[in-house]
Amino acid sequence: MTAAPAATRTASWYPPEGLLQRGTLILLPGRGETPGVYERFGRRLAADAYVVHVLDTAPGQDGERTAADIARIAQGAAVPLVLAGSDTGALQALAAAVYPALHADALLLAGTALDADGAPLTDWDSELGARTACPTHRGRLDADAGFTRGSLAEPVPAALADAAERAAAELGSLPVLLLHGEADPVSPVAEARRLAARLPQAVLATVADGRHDALNDISHRSVAATVVQWLERLRGGADLPVVVTVTAPAPAPAPA
Repeated sequence: MTAAPAATRTASWYPPEGLLQRGTLILLPGRGETPGVYERFGRRLAADAYVVHVLDTAPGQDGERTAADIARIAQGAAVPLVLAGSDTGALQALAAAVYPALHADALLLAGTALDADGAPLTDWDSELGARTACPTHRGRLDADAGFTRGSLAEPVPAALADAAERAAAELGSLPVLLLHGEADPVSPVAEARRLAARLPQAVLATVADGRHDALNDISHRSVAATVVQWLERLRGGADLPVVVTVTAPAPAPAPA
């Protein structure tokens, strides 16, 4: 399994040769991030036969341009087609989902940046601590020359926040999985709960002690497994039919 650029501004991960592609995720990164920081997530989903593309977008990028970038990657993609994003990328994915030409089948929103004011961070160490408790991910961010430090302190562009707000009212029955750290100091989990309550087909998964980078935090294996389970249900239809039911065995009767 290898990562290969699908286009100039995209990092992509594909299933091993011989596996039927089970769907496609097009993911938009958040403030400061480069596509490469999602390598671990992309490889893990690719191992389960899902194609993952991560676009190099900026929070202030024009919405039509973002939709055009997504449409370019989505041509001929294996379905279901899921638009995904983290931080401001989640807002971009939400706003793009209502473009009729994209025909998205679902949304995956992680660490949605609903607070427009920016996080009160004082230095790089505090930003790392707000983002993740995972030492591997911290090391990846620390060594990434393309990563923009201090970006979480920048406010969410007003136009993006407004576009996402309008889109949330127009999604209808589109399935949505929201992933959010319960200890996220950048975007409080209560905001994610309020957003989930507004979306008829939303599923909210919160991560115990999780911080802002929900897809790359210390519980990234459990989060990736949650995403795969949700994708497998999505393959059964927009009503997300149950695939596996786990029940506890009945207690043994007490001896007479």
